[in-house]
Amino acid sequence: MWTKRILRALALAVPALVIAAAVAFWLGPPGGRGVTGQGFGSVGGPIALVDPGGKPVTEKDFAGKDALVFFGFTNCPDVCPTELSTMAAALDTLGPKADGVVPVFITVDPERDTPDVVGEYAQAFHPRMIGLTGTPEQIAKAAKAFRVYYQKAPRDDGSYSMDHSAFVYLMGPDWQVLDILPPQLSPQDMAQRIGKQL
Repeated sequence: MWTKRILRALALAVPALVIAAAVAFWLGPPGGRGVTGQGFGSVGGPIALVDPGGKPVTEKDFAGKDALVFFGFTNCPDVCPTELSTMAAALDTLGPKADGVVPVFITVDPERDTPDVVGEYAQAFHPRMIGLTGTPEQIAKAAKAFRVYYQKAPRDDGSYSMDHSAFVYLMGPDWQVLDILPPQLSPQDMAQRIGKQL
């Protein structure tokens, strides 16, 4: 009985470790205060996606604004809702100080996440949150620019989930990464780290 439980736990833990290793490889060694404020190298870059109205969106649309960017997918059972809720709560905690910060959700599942779907999903978390999608090629380029790991994970029933890294990127008005926020921060901790960069 315990053997089955242990095997089950390992089956869940191994994919998480693989994701963590991939993310660590892409991000490289942290610098300064954790990964805050420096040592980002080429993390972050141009995007060419589509908003909920079908309008093309690039990084130039965020010029002069700060942005809080998260990559995920709408069918995500727990990680994405948790991180997006944390983002929303952190912005609410900061109050007027965060009025110029645009929360952005970018899907890694363009097959299912159409403009309408990502738009409604993003709005469910925060009234200012923008949902972005695109073609598989556009999503791949955006993910590569941010060194985001993602991969389709087929299920026995013929459906699929998406394995993906779960960092939140705080982008400055010049679309440069100001901070990379790790998963599972509390809203208060996230708000504190965002506030330091505003």
